[in-house]
Amino acid sequence: MFKAKRRTVVTVTAVAAVLLAAALAVTFFTQEKDVIAASDTNVVVYPVGHQPLAPDFTGTSLTGATIKLSSYRGKILVLNFWGSWCPPCRDEAPTLEVLDEQYSPKGVAFLGDDVGDTPANALAFMSSHAITYPSINDQGYQIVQDLSQAVPVRDTPTTVVIDKTGHVVGMVLGSVSYGEMTTLLHDAAVNT
Repeated sequence: MFKAKRRTVVTVTAVAAVLLAAALAVTFFTQEKDVIAASDTNVVVYPVGHQPLAPDFTGTSLTGATIKLSSYRGKILVLNFWGSWCPPCRDEAPTLEVLDEQYSPKGVAFLGDDVGDTPANALAFMSSHAITYPSINDQGYQIVQDLSQAVPVRDTPTTVVIDKTGHVVGMVLGSVSYGEMTTLLHDAAVNT
């Protein structure tokens, strides 16, 4: 009789463990899809309620001005991580400049974060691509490290869209396309 009870307890415990593991797996995968909705492209979208707050940072522009992320509150911000040494950055530069021209009058700000580069090379890059929005000089990748506390900034180029309240709406990993960016900018405008 004792062995029968023991077998029952062991069986019930094993079944409970399997059901718990299955429930945890379903919860994990369901939450993961709720938190980050990514298509088969390089676009990551954070749904409302799961948008990480971008940590405030301060940097020095390529021309020597102090730039704070907090100064962009109240505007949608497109933050592009780039380098003059980066071929995909050269490819996307005209698209970003066109978007800046089209969306700046609508209250969207553009800011570059020039990583691992010299100011002279970066300024030459900006001049040759007719980029008019400012860029931070981030030779030591400090801004990358700061923002990586909230979202995965790992490579250049990476473009992050931050809403008016300072929350990350989404990002493009790799070169941006016009369509991807207009979709993210629309999402940012709708959600704030």
